[in-house]
Formats: sequence, C-alpha cells, structure tokens
Amino acid sequence: MFYSNAMKFLALSGSTRQASTNTAMLKAVADIAHPAYDIEVFSRIGDFPVFSPDLEALPLPAALQTFVAAINRCDGIIISSPEYVMAIPGGLKNAIDWLVSRPEIVGKPIVLMHASHRGDDMLAQLRMVLSTISDRFSAELFLRFELIKKSPDEISSHLEKPENRRVVEDFLADFARHCTL
Repeated sequence: MFYSNAMKFLALSGSTRQASTNTAMLKAVADIAHPAYDIEVFSRIGDFPVFSPDLEALPLPAALQTFVAAINRCDGIIISSPEYVMAIPGGLKNAIDWLVSRPEIVGKPIVLMHASHRGDDMLAQLRMVLSTISDRFSAELFLRFELIKKSPDEISSHLEKPENRRVVEDFLADFARHCTL
C-alpha cells in the first residue's frame, strides 16, 4: 500500500515463485529507492483466477480487486518477470489479460526491469503485449541486472553497491519523468 506523497510506482513481479529472483530484485529496488519514490511490490499474481470474460462483471474476485486498486493508485508500473519456455509466464499473461478491458491500465506508464542475462524472447513478447494495452509503455526505459542463482540477501547487497544504486536511481528518475509527460 502507498503511504507517502511521493511518486507512486507499482512493481509487479511476473513470477509466482515464493523465492523469485524478480520479486527479490523489485523488493531490493523498493528498499534502496530515494524517498521521492514510493514503490509497492505486488507479487501475488498466482492468487488470480484464470481470466474469463464471464468473471469481469463486478464485483471482481478479491485478489483482483486489490490488484486493480493498486494499479489505479499508482503513477506508473514497473514489471519484472522470468522467462518460461521462451515466453511470458502464464501467471503474468493471465494478470495482463485481466487488465485488457479495464480503464485503470489505459494510459498508465509502464516500464520493464529484468533479473537475468537471458529472456530476450519473453521480453520481446512482453513489449508487444504491453504496447498494445498502454500507449504509455516505454520500451526504451529498461533496467537489467544479472541476478540468477542469487539469494534475496545477495540481490539486496548487489543492488546496494554504489554503482548499482546509481543505476537504479537514474532508472527511477527517468521513469518518474516519463510518468509526468
């Protein structure tokens, strides 16, 4: 939940794994972010029912109500996701499918982060899908760290290094500018 008057970013993990590298990276970014940015990490896409237009009628299932409310409150969305079989993971695609006909995603600024040196096929697919659902998706703003096989503590330590912290700060500042255009 967002608490401050700062720029509000929703950091969406595309993984359903409890020990997700992408979730750990997003949490580490939230922890080191300048107070000008309030970052809420959302890592519960595995709680969503499989998308069906029949379920879109109000009220939405509870897990989706929480998700949609977080999207509505945020100034922009940062997505980080693993690649499964060279594609967007089913849970993330399902989450996106739930948003396609919702007004909360229209015009919402979206950028990507990635926690691996591989995954370019998934990233290409994700860029295509996101540019379809929001005209504010920025393919140019992108941040990648090679964090595979690191524990959450190792990921946090890695991002706290001054040179990595600077890269994160620059990325967040660029995204904040994008959100205000």
